[in-house]
Amino acid sequence: MTTTPSGQSQPQATTNASEKKAIKKLMVANRGEVAVRVFRAATELGISTVAVYSWEDRLSIHRYKADEAWQIGEEGEPLRAYLDIDAVIGVALARGVDAIHPGYGFLSENEEFSRRCAEVGITFIGPPPEALARLGDKLSARALAGEADVAVVPGTEAPLADAQAAVVFANEVGFPVMLKAAFGGGGRGMRRCHDDDEVKEAFTTATREATAAFGRGEVFLEKLVDRPRHIEVQILADQQGDVVHLFERDCSIQRRHQKVVEVAPAVGLPEGTRRAMFDDAIKVIQAAGLHGAATVEFLLGQDGNYYFIEVNPRLQVEHTITELITGIDIVQAQIRIAEGRTLAEIGLARQSDIVARGTAIQARVTTEDPRNNFAPDTGRLTAYRSAAGFGIRLDPGVAGAGAIITPHYDSLLVKVSAWALSHEAACQKLRRSLVEFRIRGVATNIPFLENIIRHESFQQGEADTGFI
Repeated sequence: MTTTPSGQSQPQATTNASEKKAIKKLMVANRGEVAVRVFRAATELGISTVAVYSWEDRLSIHRYKADEAWQIGEEGEPLRAYLDIDAVIGVALARGVDAIHPGYGFLSENEEFSRRCAEVGITFIGPPPEALARLGDKLSARALAGEADVAVVPGTEAPLADAQAAVVFANEVGFPVMLKAAFGGGGRGMRRCHDDDEVKEAFTTATREATAAFGRGEVFLEKLVDRPRHIEVQILADQQGDVVHLFERDCSIQRRHQKVVEVAPAVGLPEGTRRAMFDDAIKVIQAAGLHGAATVEFLLGQDGNYYFIEVNPRLQVEHTITELITGIDIVQAQIRIAEGRTLAEIGLARQSDIVARGTAIQARVTTEDPRNNFAPDTGRLTAYRSAAGFGIRLDPGVAGAGAIITPHYDSLLVKVSAWALSHEAACQKLRRSLVEFRIRGVATNIPFLENIIRHESFQQGEADTGFI
């Protein structure tokens, strides 16, 4: 048996602590800002980098941030290119790549991709395929949480066969319900339903959306928890079975099930609830046999009860704010753990050594037009001036003025993360940064974000998100 830094024990993992495989050349099987983020972490570790890009991404910033870049797919295949396992692995083998980081979305939670990497001797920077099988599938993750004695939202235990099966279950559990994609994340394949007709329509649209985004169209239903707080716990686990948490994030402010603004740590969360969430998150990760970075997500009801909803066994978009409050580079930790290093070897031997300081807030600047029902906007950036300064971190997905915003991918333009010693001061820094941005050529959601940050309840750190 081995004991985790939290004091819990679990069976010893099969990987020997001495079995280390140094990563010298790393590919990112992704695009945009997350690819840039990983390239920067790898470069700081002295690791050479390889980018892959679709024809539509031939001018994207990420291909120029890597030491070398190679096109995958043909013109007219903007999404399929990044989901083509054979093509990605083919380039990796041809270029002598030691490891592949999947980023988030696309192949990041794909069990087959993880297995194929192992079969050809390439390190997959993420969980082993067995853990992905249990956690990448949200239904399997729900079952795992139940086995670990962690409360889950009432829902279906298997993928829904058809729209009629969805209607039957919805009437059994009672409206409203939430239809969800069993694979993937980012709000895709999620629909809130209040009656039979909405369930039927949502089943078709959610299945189609999930298939396009993740290559898997299975969906399931859960009872809707009314106006909850969305709290997630950041986890790091090594291949020897040791697990630590990096505290929590509040991701309650969402639009169309997409996170918009995130805060770390959660303001006003009762300490007993916080500690219980940490313990439950670690139990789920231990039960899954996961190593690397993962996020365990919970819904906290207005009655004070919370429920497990899913594990994201990968890097999260909002990981930046956890890095700001802890000083821990999560991407570099992922790489070192994938090499076989223990938490102790990367400076995380004890949970008590990990301290949260101050407050960090992230806002996602997108090319969506709030004046046109948030329709994604496309075109050439004729002007782009970002706003940094003390306490501000920028994670861009574009190179700046002259960049072309295409309709093929998500609308994220840049992530703006603010850190300060207090929530109020972090709000002030974030708002100042947003006000200083100058973007021309495409519409952005910056006015919408400014309104959120100005809102009295957000300034006070309250969980009320009714103004979204």
